Amino acid sequence: MGLFDDLKQGVNAAAGTAGTAGGNRTVDVVFPALPDTLEQFRSLPQAALATPFDTAALTVVALCFYPKDRELSLAMLTDLKGPANLSEYEKQFIRDRFMDKDYVPRSYFKGAAPQNDYVPAEPYTIAVSENPYSYQDQGYAKLYLTSGGADSPRAVQLRQAKDGKWYLWEQFLLADIRQPESSNPWA
Repeated sequence: MGLFDDLKQGVNAAAGTAGTAGGNRTVDVVFPALPDTLEQFRSLPQAALATPFDTAALTVVALCFYPKDRELSLAMLTDLKGPANLSEYEKQFIRDRFMDKDYVPRSYFKGAAPQNDYVPAEPYTIAVSENPYSYQDQGYAKLYLTSGGADSPRAVQLRQAKDGKWYLWEQFLLADIRQPESSNPWA
């Protein structure tokens, strides 16, 4: 069973290469299917972490698992952190942000909006953007993702290690967004 299958059933009725100079490029990172296990996550082509765009998109995928399987989500995030460990502070922050807003990470997939309770379109696609300032600090990339429930993009900072891979450094993806219409009494 897929990660979003139970959501789709309730809503159907309602219904990359990293640059070094920086620019205004957007890369669509496409997942034909989402993983169900850590091994499947690690076997995704994007899990090579060859570009900061792939790592940023995988961060969203990992966060989507948190409401369903915290340990799996944290294991995925730990993989994305690479040489830097996922700190207790980061784990606590993630736990606090998920208290009543499990829809936030899936809002970054194309097609996910408050009107459809943030059910993403298939294939699962995340648009990751750079701007002229994305690479101003050597070895770091600050990329931006757009949520279907927010007015401005949210940042993910990545760091390139000696092995050439881009690892998750910081994420700012879990800020509040508009409620899904099904749970919004004012919608």
